Amino acid sequence: MLSKRTVNVLKWGRCEAFAAVYPKVPDRVLLNFSPLPSLSSPHRNRSAFPAAQGEHLHQKMSENGALPLRGKVLTVDTMNANVKKVDYAVRGPIVQRAVQIEKELKEGVKKPFEEVIKANIGDAHAMGQRPITFFRQVMALCTYPQLLDDNKFPEDAKNRARRILQSCGGNSIGAYTTSQGIDCVRHDVANYIQRRDGGIPSDPDNIYLTTGASDGIVVRQANANTVLCTLDLYTQSQPVCQVQSRQCIEDVIRFAVKENLFLMADEVYQDNVYAEGCEFHSFKKVLFEMGPEYSSKVELASFHSTSKCYMGECGFRGGYMEVINMDPEVKAQLTKLVSVRLCPPAPGQALMDLVVNSPQPGEPSYQTFIKERTDVLSALAEKAKLTEEILNTVPGISCNPVQGAMYSFPRITLPERAINEAKAKGQAPDMFYCMKLLEETGICLVPGSGFGQREGTYHFRMTILPPTDKLKIMLNKLKEFHQKFTQQYS
Repeated sequence: MLSKRTVNVLKWGRCEAFAAVYPKVPDRVLLNFSPLPSLSSPHRNRSAFPAAQGEHLHQKMSENGALPLRGKVLTVDTMNANVKKVDYAVRGPIVQRAVQIEKELKEGVKKPFEEVIKANIGDAHAMGQRPITFFRQVMALCTYPQLLDDNKFPEDAKNRARRILQSCGGNSIGAYTTSQGIDCVRHDVANYIQRRDGGIPSDPDNIYLTTGASDGIVVRQANANTVLCTLDLYTQSQPVCQVQSRQCIEDVIRFAVKENLFLMADEVYQDNVYAEGCEFHSFKKVLFEMGPEYSSKVELASFHSTSKCYMGECGFRGGYMEVINMDPEVKAQLTKLVSVRLCPPAPGQALMDLVVNSPQPGEPSYQTFIKERTDVLSALAEKAKLTEEILNTVPGISCNPVQGAMYSFPRITLPERAINEAKAKGQAPDMFYCMKLLEETGICLVPGSGFGQREGTYHFRMTILPPTDKLKIMLNKLKEFHQKFTQQYS
């Protein structure tokens, strides 16, 4: 967290340079510069910061040992140590190598495969899923309003676009929105949640539109003597993609009361339920149905996004957060925090509105919308079953049923020689396995070690998003590779 000690702003006319000074720089060398005359001003004083004075400061700082004479100010040693601790396996070294391989293939480098299959991340459109027609029609109308006069667009799409544009500054989706989000969209989100949860009230003032679900909430401990405990949950458990039962959610809520926890529920996969006997339960609905003993106490933030479900619109970065029972003073601080970031992308907010306010029976776009939505979810259910069946035919691979979301998380048995070789190279054994898989087949997966798996077990996570024909090819390649890998290291 930035503080007065660590931040200095150097203002030069209208241009502001922001510099963070890091812990290794002593307080005595922090410099505070007053605003200098604009370079474009005819009244500027060229002697405001004489060269000799600058040289003196440069020399003094070097003598203090805080900064090297000609070195970089921001180095690996001076940067925020927490940044270096970040490890995001979903876009880690394997994905970086996959990008390099794609470039090599374009340059004509020969490989034992013709393309890289990126099965590491839930990016539906990148895997070939077609956008929902209604969504793209409204987005086209919002971004180019002249199309509102075009008869090719259905009236319900035009009505949605007009309503959104009328809520934007200057009737333009290119304008900043309020920090909490476009007012009509927040009302539509609240109405959607209320319908979804069987009439349990939802207040638009508790809705924050976000840059996807990932950007939903930042909570900072109040002071050095305070510890804030949170419990982060997926209704379709990541990465194993098991759908949480109502009983499980009730147990979590009771645990939160007992341990005084703030719950954060990621519900971005609420439409992605495939297994028979499974269904989505929102944390809010379960919480309120458990009665005032729980609904009046438990603090909850729940999230949804345009990126998953049947939409797959990852690039628009649309999402929302609803907060329940949040302390009013904390909520005021949260609102202040999101205000500093101005606003989420307006197109993402507009798309989120279409997700929660989709075509209804009797509207011109309804039949097409329902068919496209059903086709996407049916195909995902089919691919979930296919993935489980094929992987479970491979000796040394065990795959649980894919009940929801859009991934599988098989457990793999690795030979001792492979484990030892991986450790000798300073790699996690399943990282070693996945890197070899990429180099030999072009299949890009995420090693289970990136998710904090149980010690002594090995997994990988893969999406079920590729088209069915490509998914079959990928699974058979994976099967052949695992058999070859096991033989090589046995």
